[in-house]
Amino acid sequence: MTPSGESPHGPPPSLWPVGFAIGVVCILVGLIVSWPAVAVGAALTLIFGFLWVRDVTRGYRTVPQPSADGVVPAEPAPAIPADQGPAAMPEPSPAEAATYPRSKFLEGATLGLGAVIGGIVTVPAIGFAVVPSFLHQGHDEIDLGPLENFKQNEWTVTHFYLEPADGGVTKRTAFIRYNGMLEDKPSFTIISNRCVHLGCPVQPGGLVQSEKSKDEDTTGGQEVTIIPVLGLSSFTCPCHGGSYDSEGNRIAGPPVRSLDRFEYSIQNGRLFLGDAYSVGHVEGQGAQAEIQKYDLAGPGQHVDGPEQWFYPIQPPH
Repeated sequence: MTPSGESPHGPPPSLWPVGFAIGVVCILVGLIVSWPAVAVGAALTLIFGFLWVRDVTRGYRTVPQPSADGVVPAEPAPAIPADQGPAAMPEPSPAEAATYPRSKFLEGATLGLGAVIGGIVTVPAIGFAVVPSFLHQGHDEIDLGPLENFKQNEWTVTHFYLEPADGGVTKRTAFIRYNGMLEDKPSFTIISNRCVHLGCPVQPGGLVQSEKSKDEDTTGGQEVTIIPVLGLSSFTCPCHGGSYDSEGNRIAGPPVRSLDRFEYSIQNGRLFLGDAYSVGHVEGQGAQAEIQKYDLAGPGQHVDGPEQWFYPIQPPH
């Protein structure tokens, strides 16, 4: 209450807080995007903050001024209670009462701008966190060398790089067998060494002839290592005991499906590796095998049967 008994008037509605908030947002976004944006945000924050404070403190900065004869105006008389005095203003007409008040407009504008500011702050952060998982996840075809490196009906352990420029972190291994010709075209079985239980490296159930390994530099800066394997009849996972037959079908242990495979193509007498895909089951062997092919799924994820319904949509691998 003032000395005269009147309630102090609050500051009038203002858009300065909105400008102040926009300046703060510019500062936060600028810390991610660029320093000039930070400078612009700081300037807006200072300007609108000053204007906001000036409006809020206007009533405290107003003091009575003396008249021309040096007499300071006396304090106003106590206000008459509202229930005892006449009406302060005439009753508004129905047309006037239906108009949209300024306070409602400012309230809606503030809430709307707040929502826009919240979107500006959150959408880029969510985008940077989520979108990269769905972009540029594939790789170019990988040149594994001439077909002569792969003997018919013999397995090899083949090491290669998904992205040679990125080094060892992209090194991968596949088990490759040349099945001979199928309809005048070379047929290959190319199985990934990633266990479909938890992703551990699967080992070949045969004699790995490391002394006969062959290194070859192919196109695209690719470094390929080919190691022959004798008597391969199965694959096993040393981590949790998963077992697969020679076509990659699960025969024991916790894996939920067959081993993943790679697509391939033959170009100018050379074997090129394509993208990986998941397999439900394989009927038959070698060139005559019938493969239940699915999009590449993560370890432990079912690709067929009712169990697949319990898995959310996965980003591309």
